Amino acid sequence: MQRAISVVRKAAVKQDRVVDTLTLDHEDRNRRRVALKGDGGRDILLDLDKATALSDGDAVKLEDGSLVLIKAAAQKLIEITAENPLRLARVAWHIGNRHTPAEITANAIYIEHDHVLAEMVRGQGCAMSDVERPFQPERGAYDHDHADCGHDHGHAHHDHGHAHAHDHGHSHAGHGHEHGQEHHHTPEHAHGASCGCGHDHHHDDHGHKHDHGHHGHEHGHKGHKHDH
Repeated sequence: MQRAISVVRKAAVKQDRVVDTLTLDHEDRNRRRVALKGDGGRDILLDLDKATALSDGDAVKLEDGSLVLIKAAAQKLIEITAENPLRLARVAWHIGNRHTPAEITANAIYIEHDHVLAEMVRGQGCAMSDVERPFQPERGAYDHDHADCGHDHGHAHHDHGHAHAHDHGHSHAGHGHEHGQEHHHTPEHAHGASCGCGHDHHHDDHGHKHDHGHHGHEHGHKGHKHDH
């Protein structure tokens, strides 16, 4: 028995390296570890690091570097259709709200047999029929390959760190201006005013303190009148 240890997506599959095929239904295309038999009779142990959704046209790589092509097997499904797109869209929303795998095409929705969902579909005024075809439901919006997920995750941390450092530095700038009255902090002060963080209040207090000079001037003027 040969071990299949990794997945090769359809776009990267090299046909000259394909040595067998595996025709699998939806359930068997979402496994981590299972013993399978290839269409050509080859015994294969799917042995992946984690459960991975395999699509029609993907391949699994064996330990010797050869590939086994994945084919989606035909299976019994319910085909849901409606007289207008709005009604079909509403049914799609209800199906998604129940986290049920569904394949969505331009004119129909396909799901596995489920009597509860069948009653809901009837209640929405849609038509249903039994069909047999490969089932390739939508993958989740966040169901990406590990490499893609790592990139997005790192980028988010970078943005968060940048924002944190900026806010932290700005807070210190405001603190220094309030207590030390150092005018070389003007760039930070101007930025604070534009972002509405409350610096205007400190600036007004600072300006108010300068009014003491005006009182002093009046006092001196009164003294001048006294001399006369």
